[in-house]
Amino acid sequence: MRTPIITTEFAPAERVPIEIVHRQAASLAESKYTIQVLHSVLNFVFILNPQRQIVFASRNWERLLPGKAPADLLGQRPGEVLGCVHSTEHPGGCGTSAFCQECGAVKAILASLAGKSAVHECRLTRLVDCREQALDLLVYGSPFPVDGETYCLLTVLDISHENRRRALERIFFHDVLNASGGLEALAGMLQESVPEALREDMAVLQDGLHDLHEQVQTQRDLAAAEHHELKIAPVVFDPGTLLREVVGLYRKHLAAQHRHLQLAGSLEGLALTSDPDLLRRILGNLVKNALEAARAGQTVTVGGEDAGHSIRLWVHNPGYMPKAVQLQVFSRSFSTKGLGRGLGTYSVRLLTERYLKGRASFTTDPEHGTTFSITLPKTGPEPSAS
Repeated sequence: MRTPIITTEFAPAERVPIEIVHRQAASLAESKYTIQVLHSVLNFVFILNPQRQIVFASRNWERLLPGKAPADLLGQRPGEVLGCVHSTEHPGGCGTSAFCQECGAVKAILASLAGKSAVHECRLTRLVDCREQALDLLVYGSPFPVDGETYCLLTVLDISHENRRRALERIFFHDVLNASGGLEALAGMLQESVPEALREDMAVLQDGLHDLHEQVQTQRDLAAAEHHELKIAPVVFDPGTLLREVVGLYRKHLAAQHRHLQLAGSLEGLALTSDPDLLRRILGNLVKNALEAARAGQTVTVGGEDAGHSIRLWVHNPGYMPKAVQLQVFSRSFSTKGLGRGLGTYSVRLLTERYLKGRASFTTDPEHGTTFSITLPKTGPEPSAS
């Protein structure tokens, strides 16, 4: 026996009586190994019957649904037990109001009941102790066959803290870049008006502010890249000119003190289609790492060469990387420089290979030192969609 059909504004409202829900739950419980596995996962797991009613919930549901007893869950729909403010706006309950048309959870559930896996974000507002609380959930629905019918295996991950952190991170980068860019511009305007005796100090200040601005931009790009949010703008440019700019900038860098930085190789007459700003930051990262790895008096060399359909850009320092370092050099958060470092070479590979469609590599041996290479296709990547 099913409830009468109710006209809804999105998903069907039909339910089965609680007695049937209990029988379905008991049937699932007979598969003790499957249930044991579902109870062991870190994410919240629900199994919904074809009417989107809960027939199973993993034991960790108490962290997502504080104050709920097990009996409160069976037969209900996810939005109802979560306390979604829209779950009571239509007599059909969760999934049936106009607001539910944009709900990622309902979309994932309906897709799975139709036999297709789907993942969506669900932004949910619920009432907890008469106060509104916003939840950001990542919801994955997959078909789950039970007794000849398709149920929904619903996996839920709370990403509220991650989304809030990302929003604050974007605000931080926006504000700090505005401030550092403004200070750099101000230092440039003051350069010509300060007394002759202070101009060298002012130049050092301007270079430092420029480096600060570049470092913040690099970290912003890395954060965006890790979340697949980075936009690139490829153009045709002269890679030789870009190398000269990078070398000229880092000759004044604090890391270059008591070290030599020179340009080698020939890129005369070559053109590269890529994102020059992103490539400049990638090369700057490699140059800075090489300078920090070099000892006082040693020379770091930056160069490039034609490689047929691609262009190879490289940075060499005389040092040798031990085997243990080689095995981890592109790993996130690995560093030989101490705690809190280690995004340099990781970001080089991430940005080069995911966004510029190139390849990052290195060679190292005690006799010839270490060379990091960036190999990029001359035709370059496609522009990012806006």
